[in-house]
Amino acid sequence: MRARHSVRQYLDQPIPDSLRRTLDAEVASCNAESGLAIRVFYDEPEGFSGLLAHYGRFRGVRNYFALVAKTGTPRDTACGYYGQRLVLLAQHLGLNTCWVGLTYNKRKTKATLDEDESLALAISLGYGLTQGHPHKTSKPAEKIGRVRDGSPPPDWFSRGLEAAALAPTAMHQQKFFFELDGTTVHAQQGSGSFTAVDLGIAKYHFEIGAGQPEGHSEVEATDPVWCWANP
Repeated sequence: MRARHSVRQYLDQPIPDSLRRTLDAEVASCNAESGLAIRVFYDEPEGFSGLLAHYGRFRGVRNYFALVAKTGTPRDTACGYYGQRLVLLAQHLGLNTCWVGLTYNKRKTKATLDEDESLALAISLGYGLTQGHPHKTSKPAEKIGRVRDGSPPPDWFSRGLEAAALAPTAMHQQKFFFELDGTTVHAQQGSGSFTAVDLGIAKYHFEIGAGQPEGHSEVEATDPVWCWANP
């Protein structure tokens, strides 16, 4: 999480077959868990061709994840959660990435959609020209989380907030908030563009930072509220 930064310019270096198999397997696992229909494309430059990609300062993008969801279903938070899972795997494999909401060529991507599917976002993928640069200082923990009764936060909750503070968000807005009530964490998004996606990314970071102890359970709740129980 600390090493990963957004990268928009890429080397003309193909991703090896061994890494492709690892990424393909993780995409399949994410889809099975989430109900999404994420695709990954290799050696395909059309999705980042044209003026929008140029405006977004993308260069040399030949690989990308297409985050596809069923139309009419709660999709954005899931796209953020599982998309970031793929982003961090890519970083672990020595690859670079960038979340892309608008500045790619949606019409020319190779993501063939069924009638009940829509393309939510894309994530560029490949060997970066650089490793990117850290964002401006993230919000302090007290700005993104608290214990409801005002007591000192347990260590696992503090670790979760520290990890969530590293989550990439649209325009670095970090409009999410975690509240601990007893043994349950509630997470909620703020208002603005892509904040549901941002919440999903932050949730994934929080889980990594807090750790998932034995007996962990994610409690179903109406989006955008998320409940995460730590016994």
